[in-house]
Amino acid sequence: MDTTGQSLAGMRQSPPLVHCITNYVAMNIMANVLLAAGASPAMVHAREEVAEFAGLAQTLSVNIGTLDPAWAEAMVTAAGVMRSHGRPWVLDPVGVGATRFRQAVCADLLKEGPTVIRGNASEILALAGAGATGRGADAADPVEAAEHAARDLAQRTGAVVAVSGAIDYVTDGSTAYRIANGDALMPRVTALGCSLNGVIAAFLPGQDALEATVAALAYYGLAGERAAETAKGPGSFQTAFL
Repeated sequence: MDTTGQSLAGMRQSPPLVHCITNYVAMNIMANVLLAAGASPAMVHAREEVAEFAGLAQTLSVNIGTLDPAWAEAMVTAAGVMRSHGRPWVLDPVGVGATRFRQAVCADLLKEGPTVIRGNASEILALAGAGATGRGADAADPVEAAEHAARDLAQRTGAVVAVSGAIDYVTDGSTAYRIANGDALMPRVTALGCSLNGVIAAFLPGQDALEATVAALAYYGLAGERAAETAKGPGSFQTAFL
């Protein structure tokens, strides 16, 4: 499949308003990444306005990294608005296997029908109910170990499931792709993985979910490869990546 450029051009032709409910660590870099990609980000999580704002957005990205009860309620509300309007949204189940609270929140979010679920291998294994050995947001399982769980999760939820790693794995439960670009410096910059979910969300409106997800991952990895050509470490890599 060679539609990355077409998907990127389609997104930039009509830049979507991307509603982001993400963690404190990721907000700044995620907003900058989305702006650099050509989308329009908005970080809105207050319960008092989240439903109203979700109604204005074309797409949503939910990240449970710095979770609390108020944010959890806002996430479920925003996802429900997207579902009721037939608009796409992305779930990043950060550290879902670490605590019962995270597991319960993700169970509620899954009921709202995410279009795409993206996480590392340990998170996808935990979300699918399989054994995982991750620590918080860190993966301790290889991508290959989560491929069966990803297919099962995609079939049960109807979502496209993306497993991030050195070689990403993306499936809708029947068709699967592997994306092998990127650079080893990418996981050494905090919140670049979180920011990827915003880019996936930006690619989704008006495009096939599986193809858009693969295109977003390929685009993101290519940006990482180009940044690595001039970077001397994580700090300069982040600047070059943007």
